[in-house]
Amino acid sequence: MKRLFFLLSILLVSMSFVPGKDNGIMRKETGGMYVVNTTNLCPDVTGYQGATPLEVYIQKGTVVKVVALRNQETPKYFAKVKKELFPLFVGMKASKTTKMKVDGVTGATFSSNAVKANVKAALEYYKKHK
Repeated sequence: MKRLFFLLSILLVSMSFVPGKDNGIMRKETGGMYVVNTTNLCPDVTGYQGATPLEVYIQKGTVVKVVALRNQETPKYFAKVKKELFPLFVGMKASKTTKMKVDGVTGATFSSNAVKANVKAALEYYKKHK
């Protein structure tokens, strides 16, 4: 019985990561917009208070916007990250991910590093699975 459950769970996980489908990580919207959700992609990437999941919107290989999902970061500091750091990713090409150099926000180093790691992972995932 345990073996059957194990095999079924492997099958379900492998089916959930089929490129081109909404697998909880990436979905394709009308107009060719891809949205990468880092909740399950980067569960171990943490800021100051825990996970900092994002949605990264990508169209034609370029970041259109970054949206913060529910997290436990200190609101005052994470607001600075959203205001100062998120716009720096807009216009970034997925092909330039390995050369990504974006400074963090002073006073919100952990949150900044987590956001940068999430965006980088999202772009890498997009490049491999679009």
